[in-house]
Amino acid sequence: MRTILFLLQKEFIQIRRNKTMLPIIFVIPFIQLFILVHAATFEMKHIHVHVIDKDMSSVSRDMISKFSGSPLYEITNTSFSDKVGEEDIRKNKADLEIIIPEHFEKKLKTENSAKVQLVVNAINSAAAGLIYAYTSSIILDYNASIIKDWTNLPSNVQTSSIYTTSSYWYNPELNYKNYMVPGILVLLVTLIGMFLTGMNIVREKEIGTIEQINITPIKKHQFIIGKLLPFWIIAQFELAFGLTIGKILFNIPILGNLGVVFLFSSIYLLVVLGAGLVISTINNTQQQAMFISFFFMMIFIMMSGLFTPVESMPYWAQKINIINPVAYFIQVMRMVLIKGSGLMDVMRQLISISIFAVIMLTFAVRRYHKVS
Repeated sequence: MRTILFLLQKEFIQIRRNKTMLPIIFVIPFIQLFILVHAATFEMKHIHVHVIDKDMSSVSRDMISKFSGSPLYEITNTSFSDKVGEEDIRKNKADLEIIIPEHFEKKLKTENSAKVQLVVNAINSAAAGLIYAYTSSIILDYNASIIKDWTNLPSNVQTSSIYTTSSYWYNPELNYKNYMVPGILVLLVTLIGMFLTGMNIVREKEIGTIEQINITPIKKHQFIIGKLLPFWIIAQFELAFGLTIGKILFNIPILGNLGVVFLFSSIYLLVVLGAGLVISTINNTQQQAMFISFFFMMIFIMMSGLFTPVESMPYWAQKINIINPVAYFIQVMRMVLIKGSGLMDVMRQLISISIFAVIMLTFAVRRYHKVS
């Protein structure tokens, strides 16, 4: 135990002296937290619209006013030519083109129906789907108001309407920050665990001190604990500090027991630290370690469900995602913080990550060879 304490002291001194590692630990993660929380959102707030009103009637102007009065839309241009509207979309000056044909009001009054054409810039399919959904909703609401205003019923006739009331569980205000902050905190913890562990041990190889340690009486398990435990402690501190920042600045809900979160993160970090140790054993330079860590991190992050739901992925991708530890932690973070899930609710994920931890640490220890 005394040997491990000396190793821990040596590691923390080395971390403090490493001017490259300190910003990665304490500066970059929280810059990412502040930026990604605001940037990583699917909400559409500034939809640029090109209006082509060929009817120029009171009804068409009234419908256009529904868009100009919305904070989500910004009418950037108006014209009478389809080619001008298409040109604006090609140049990314417009996200949406609304084309109101001639005799729009006349057909609406005489035939009780009229058509409006929507041309959406679908270079980003997710954004295009949201733009179409928002726009269709506004047009349908306007259509309902026209029916109500233009329908002349006898005064003795009672009408009944069907009203739909929606209730969103766990995130009633649909605040995207509540959804993103827990996932981003998982990325920060993973960054500390995988990147820095691999870089730290490889750095020992580069400066030649690993050979000096290998010929000392320090046992293999003591060296591994002394190398991995500091980053385990730092990552747990980063998680606690990140949760505090998330609560103070973004007012994220913390409905569940934080003990469940830190219990899961304790085991999850063993998986990540073991992966960093494996990467360090197969590389001789920090640059190589960073490239390999980045390769696996990109795959894990993109398939984790942080930005896109796992359920929307192909069936084969969902099956491969079973071995993705990042996906388990993001799921648990959201379940505990937003839904208030307890230990029994995340038991399946906890058992899975525990199995990953045993496998990864066993493989990492076997891969590391110490000369005695």
